[in-house]
Amino acid sequence: MEIQIVEMAERKCKFILKNSSPAMANALRRTMLTDIPKMAIDKVEFHLGPIDVDGREFESMTPLFDEIIAHRLGMVPVPTTDMFNFKDECVCGGEGCPSCEIMYSLNKNGPCTVLSGDLQPLGSQDLKVKDEEIPIVDLADGQSILIYAHAVMGTARKHVKWQVANGVGYSYRPIITIDGDVDSPEEIAEACPKKVFDITDGKLVVARSDDCSLCMTCVENFSKGDGPISVVGDENNFVFKFETDGSLTAEQVIDKAVEILSKETKDFASQVASL
Repeated sequence: MEIQIVEMAERKCKFILKNSSPAMANALRRTMLTDIPKMAIDKVEFHLGPIDVDGREFESMTPLFDEIIAHRLGMVPVPTTDMFNFKDECVCGGEGCPSCEIMYSLNKNGPCTVLSGDLQPLGSQDLKVKDEEIPIVDLADGQSILIYAHAVMGTARKHVKWQVANGVGYSYRPIITIDGDVDSPEEIAEACPKKVFDITDGKLVVARSDDCSLCMTCVENFSKGDGPISVVGDENNFVFKFETDGSLTAEQVIDKAVEILSKETKDFASQVASL
């Protein structure tokens, strides 16, 4: 199988999966959704009792239950690098260390809106969360929040907070052919919701076939199923699209997914060979 990049941005990607099969395409999709490891906040420690700030006493309380705040913090995208290990596989024996855990502090006093960017890493500023404008909780006057949050490595097989890629989808790569002249080429080009066609020298031509969503508007409304326009899906080539939450770049997601899928395939083949 071969991957041809069509569009690559930091958090989204579109590519063509060539010379493959629906089974392999779906395996790649499921790997991107569930098997790529990332860091996410898994434990939150809340300070209880009054907090003194410059001689003024704030009450350590918020309008939300602590469990809800902890859940919201768990969904905040945390940067992930190759320097981190799974906690249960780390040399620290699962006790927690800089190789398997990131610790954040959050200290805010009301009235204010606590945002994800208020999380401060205890260490390198390169570990600041990716999206800093995610609202966590509103604090009234006299309210305060002081917490320590621990981020660890995991995968989405255990919880969705460890899911890197989202909106992962694919479709058959369209094969569009125009056999001869068509009536009303301008009308057909305008009716296409994806603007796949252009008009060149008064003739309808296929300009952006990979943008086709296989909606069949051009066939059903203008060719009646047996006209000069034919649209079919190629069962050996697929158009993939996905986005990331920012904890990993789109390029890193593809590299990791292919690496994981390749390893699992080799392991399976080895087990079959040993039977």
